[in-house]
Amino acid sequence: MDEQKKLNDQWTSRWNERYRDEAFAYGEEPNSYLKDQLVKLPIGTILFPAEGEGRNAVFAATLGWNVSAFDISQEGKNKAMLLAGKNKVTIDYQVGSLEELKFKEGQFDAIALIYAHFPAKIKSEYHKQFDRFLKKKGTLIFESFSKKHIDYVNANEQVGGPKDIDSLFSIEEIKADFPNYTFLELVEQEIELHEGLYHNGTGSVIRFVGQKN
Repeated sequence: MDEQKKLNDQWTSRWNERYRDEAFAYGEEPNSYLKDQLVKLPIGTILFPAEGEGRNAVFAATLGWNVSAFDISQEGKNKAMLLAGKNKVTIDYQVGSLEELKFKEGQFDAIALIYAHFPAKIKSEYHKQFDRFLKKKGTLIFESFSKKHIDYVNANEQVGGPKDIDSLFSIEEIKADFPNYTFLELVEQEIELHEGLYHNGTGSVIRFVGQKN
């Protein structure tokens, strides 16, 4: 078996297993930072990469956004469709890797990267692709674990997040991946997480809102 395919299959299996349970892994409520930032923006088209069980995409749809989302997990999509039905909204949710999907240049008014921890080898390339999908003057909303988080997850696995430092983020990496953005906010900070079964406790995150120049 091709080594990359083997890695992809292992990654997919991991997330399908997590999302197969009846309970929502990270809860049904949207991420608080995403919620706070999204309500400030004019409603339009938005993309949610690595959207899992759909809590953030469904929230955006309840506000009137035209929502696209994707993940590698079919089980994640199944849960997202249940949540969308419960909230009486529709979302366009695709299953597959980014290379397989047909998003277009300048398609979206906003992109939300909420704990979108892609494998270290591809995360910067994915960021560059997301940039191409975002319209000029479009908004990027981001919250993910920082490199300092490795100490927090080692102390308390309940807080969740990757255990390899290369999959975590630094402010320097964000500036390098998104050089053509005006950062309305870009911070590294300690926060308390209470999201479902797998994000509970004190962690360290990078948060930013950027506007594409």
